[in-house]
This record gives sequence, C-alpha cells and structure tokens, in this order.
Amino acid sequence: MNKPLKHVVAVLLGCFTILFVQLNRIQFYDADALIDNAANTRTIQRKFDVPRGLIVTADGVVAAESLDTPGGVFSRQRNYPQGNLYAHTVGYLSFNFGADGVERTYNDALIGATPGQELSGLTDLLDGEGNPIGNVVLNLDHELQQAAKAQLGERPGSVVALDPVTGAVKAMWSYPSFDPNRLAVNDGSVANEAWTELVEADGNPLRPRAYREIDFPGSTFKVITASAALERGIATMTQPEFEPAAEYVAPLTERPLTNFGGGTCGGNLTELLVVSCNTGFGKLAAELIGPGALSSEAEDFGFNQVPPLDLPDPAASRFPTDYGSLVAGPSEEIPAGVYEDTPLLAQAGIGQYDVQATPLQMALVAAAVSNGGRVPTAHVVDRIEDSVTLEVIDDVGPGAWRQAVDQDTAGQVAQAMVQVVERGSGRAAAVPGVVVGAKTGTAQLGTDPPRSHAWLIAFAGRPDGPPELAVAVLVEGQEGLDQTGGGAAAPIARALFERYFQ
Repeated sequence: MNKPLKHVVAVLLGCFTILFVQLNRIQFYDADALIDNAANTRTIQRKFDVPRGLIVTADGVVAAESLDTPGGVFSRQRNYPQGNLYAHTVGYLSFNFGADGVERTYNDALIGATPGQELSGLTDLLDGEGNPIGNVVLNLDHELQQAAKAQLGERPGSVVALDPVTGAVKAMWSYPSFDPNRLAVNDGSVANEAWTELVEADGNPLRPRAYREIDFPGSTFKVITASAALERGIATMTQPEFEPAAEYVAPLTERPLTNFGGGTCGGNLTELLVVSCNTGFGKLAAELIGPGALSSEAEDFGFNQVPPLDLPDPAASRFPTDYGSLVAGPSEEIPAGVYEDTPLLAQAGIGQYDVQATPLQMALVAAAVSNGGRVPTAHVVDRIEDSVTLEVIDDVGPGAWRQAVDQDTAGQVAQAMVQVVERGSGRAAAVPGVVVGAKTGTAQLGTDPPRSHAWLIAFAGRPDGPPELAVAVLVEGQEGLDQTGGGAAAPIARALFERYFQ
C-alpha cells in the first residue's frame, strides 16, 4: 500500500473510531438526558396515537381527555374541556410540539407504560387484556382554580395556593394563559399557526410564570431576613430597637435606602415586619446579619436550587452570594464586618438588588413559616388510578423538601405575620373567623413613570387548628400603574381564603 493511501485509510479509521465512540456515548450515557430534553418530541410522537387516560381535578372535573377521530390522520386527539384554566399545569399533548406539564411528566402512567403497569399488563394478556392505562388525579381544586383566575383577571401575574403541610398544590394560575386545544389538533398546519401566534404574543402566554419565571420578591423576602436574625441569635422579636428613620445610608455608599412613600419607621423586629420597614431591615441585613448568614438562610428556604416539582423545568429562585471582600475596619467610618458590596446587601435584605423568586418559591416560604420551618415538596398530582377499576396504581403523597428554620423561629415569624394582617400592611387579606398571617411586598422596578410588582405571601387556618392553605400572589407591574402588595395582591389572597374556608 502506498504512503498517501495509508494516510487516507488512517484518517478514515480515525473518523470511524470517533463516530463509534460518539454513537455509544449517545446510546448509553446520554440517552436519559436526550429522552428528558424538552426539545425532544420523538418519544411523545412515537406513542401519540395509543389509548391515554384522563387527567381530573381533586373534585372530579375532567381537565384532559382523548376523543376518537375516526377517518383522521390519527385515531385520537387530546381534548381540554376547561380551555386555558389548566394550561400551565396540565399542559398539552401535540404531535407537532410534543408535550408539557402533567401530560409530559406523567406520560408513561397515562399510556400504561410504567414498570408496574407493564408488569400488570403481562398478567392481563393471559386474559386477553393489555396494559392498564392510568388516570391522573390532581391535587388542584376546580373552584379554587377558578377563583384564582377570576381574581387576577387580565393582569399579568400568578397565584399559587398549596397545602403547607403536604405540599399539595391546590391552585396554580398565571396570566396570560392559552388554550391547549389549539396545539392538540391533528391538523399540523393549524397547530403550527397557533404555535407561531402564541410565541409572538405579548407576555409569552406559553410560559408558566408561577414556576418558570423569577421576579423581584420585594418585601416578602423580609420574612427570610427576619428568620436569619432569629435563627442565629442576632435579634429577638423585641431586641434590638431600631431608631425611627426615613433613610438608611449603608457603609461605603452615600446613596440612601428609603421607606415606601418616604415614611419614617423603626422599632423592634415585630414592628419592622408589621410596617415593612426598609430602613430597619436594610441595616439589619448589612450591619448585623452579614452576607454569609443571609445567603445561607435564603438557601435553607430553597433559593439557588431547583425546587422538586412534578412539572417540567421549574426555575431556581436566586439570591446573590458574592458581596466582595471584607473591608479593613473597624473605624469611625466603617464598622466591623463590612464587605465591599455591603450597600447591595442592604438592598438584598429587603428583596431588591439581584434577588429573584418564583411565586411557587414564595408560597413555599409562607408554608414553611406556618408549618414549623419545614419546606414541603410541592406536587400537583395526588395519585394515578387504573382507568377501568379506579384502583390506585401509584400514590404521590406528601413529602418534606428541607428544614429552613427551627420550630421556635418559624412560630415567632408566623405570629408577626398574623400581626401584619391584624394591624399592618396586610389588613386587606383578613378573613373573619380565620387566622391569617401575611407579608406584603412592593418591588419597585426603577422605571419612569414608576412601576412595581405587587406581592403577598400568606397562610391561613382555623382557630386552634393547623395551617391549611399557603398562598403567594404576584401582580406584575404595568406601565403607568404604581401598585402595592397590600392594595393589589392582598384582596386576591383574601378571596382564595374565603372560597377555601366557606
């Protein structure tokens, strides 16, 4: 063999070796990741035309079903009787665009392809039956979901309501939403047209804001700042007392931190929470708690981690952890424990700067405070049932994600949140005969004219009983609308509590 030909053969062998290695890597090592990738619709498409179970709410309302389409391209088509009401939780099943939501997460259970269903199917085949397909039963309450939609109206934002003990999601609504029936049609050109329209629409209606969008949480984050101070013995609910002030100027800056509306406030930790005092909390975070402790507390509540949720691609809420190096001190100008970015830490302590959270995460914060410091694992599905016998195939059940604070700290913060409703900024969330605790948030967006996100996180229960519902409400800032959490978000939470405890 001549020398040039040897070089060609060597190159070809090298290419073949690389191709062989890559093929094996994809087949054996990257297979699961490729299957789970949201852009991969092949798995859904391959099983598109098989029988598929129902998706129903906790109170038996059908949210998704399959309709026969004889003579069509496929023999079945997915139908969503409630239109856009469950689009961001139930999701959609589309030949063109795959699946999202419960339709994607529980795809195997719906078509009878879980290991347990397939094992049962082997036995059933002896009797001439196939794999038992599954009906998915949600934790979502139809009336509560309708109330969330009605109360938010056509304002961009989200409402999340869950059981603070079990993590069962009772309502999850975001606006704008979309009608999944438009994507589920078997006519590919019609589905493509609908997809293009939705992708180009204002507000990205395809995106579930409740668990995939992060926004400034504003003063609702003060619940975590207060928890950090209590948990580490830096403060109690009565000490220290912060001097009343209209401004707080953090070390290493001349730019003051002000209170909402230019007001003056101060007092102990309880009073700071009741009136949502920016100056007191800014100083508490910057000069007493410090970056390490506040970052650690935020992460104990679940920030900087993807929350466990049985829906695809939940977003991690964010709390910045790098505040530069420790500055030499103390001196007359610089107290001990000051970092290069301490002014930013003061802003972070009141839920501004680069702090961002999903409504789901903030609902979990309210749940943890009301439930002895335990952050539950949120889940929208309760169980999988055999579609014929209605026997339970799989029970999702409750679960604890993490312990954010100890029971004593959680109890103290919860009591302060009850006072926020009784005599503070959260009075509009009060419901007669129900114990409600809340924290408002008004996240100013720095625009001209001013715009702000209106937040409220809250929990509620019957007197002398455990908490039964934790809620997060976000009404996003709109052009020309300078709103507050107490004015815009609190009435929505109250309406949900009234519906739930009626």
